[in-house]
Amino acid sequence: MNVGIIGTGLLGSAVATRLLSTGHTVTVYNRTKEKAEPLKRLGASVVESPKKVSEKSDLVITIVKDASAVESIAFGSDGIIQGRHDGLVVADMSTINPVSSRKIAEKYAQYGIQMIDSPVMGGPSLAEKGQLVVMIGGEKTAYEKCKAVFDSIGEKTFYIGANGAADSMKLAMNLQIAILALSISEGIILAKKSGLDPLLFLEVLNSTYFKTGMSLLKGPKMAKGVFEPSFFLSVMQKDLDEINYTAKEFGASLPVARLANELYQNAVKEGFGKIDYTGIMAYLEKLKATT
Repeated sequence: MNVGIIGTGLLGSAVATRLLSTGHTVTVYNRTKEKAEPLKRLGASVVESPKKVSEKSDLVITIVKDASAVESIAFGSDGIIQGRHDGLVVADMSTINPVSSRKIAEKYAQYGIQMIDSPVMGGPSLAEKGQLVVMIGGEKTAYEKCKAVFDSIGEKTFYIGANGAADSMKLAMNLQIAILALSISEGIILAKKSGLDPLLFLEVLNSTYFKTGMSLLKGPKMAKGVFEPSFFLSVMQKDLDEINYTAKEFGASLPVARLANELYQNAVKEGFGKIDYTGIMAYLEKLKATT
């Protein structure tokens, strides 16, 4: 298929790289054009607007910051709808709340465009290997049209339900990640303050039922104070905003999610936003002990 990617940040670039390596024709747009230039060297076509992407694509994947950004690239004066054509499908891979996602899908439908939500789990490194977990919400027929593309980037795909369903699942998953990062951080900090080797703490943890992919892969880096970003702390905080908004809309009480958001918000204010989300540990280490 001819695939368009709008938003070539960490994940968008990785998805585009994977699709190029598996034989797809890829057209990309990024608001800051320089960020898309490395993809040009790999064979992607870099264009000047979302409109140009949709004109050249059977499937447009949008991977941007929030719902406001999704609406801007979709419905702006040079947006996706301006380049619409028969059979065009848009897959939004951004992490947004399901309420906004449904409204955006309804607006696309007014222009004859099918939109599915297609958030993923796994991050850039797994995207380049084709090992993402993909979640799909929206018309199943639209997904099936583009199945080969998702099979290229993901090792497992779940069809969740109607528009917004996959976004709800993604937020529930990201809540696990945010809280797990806090838990591992506090375990490492407590071990260190007790005079223990934090790497030994992780070795014991990873010998038990309670080990996780994060404790195995990110834990040693956290113990050494290495927070090279695969997913920015500031973006995790944005996702916690979306999680708490969704909880309120659906009448769910999530006190731990509220507390986690407060901690991540404070970390961003203190200048930790551009490191990896596991860098929440660096923020926690700066806090003074309370009695």
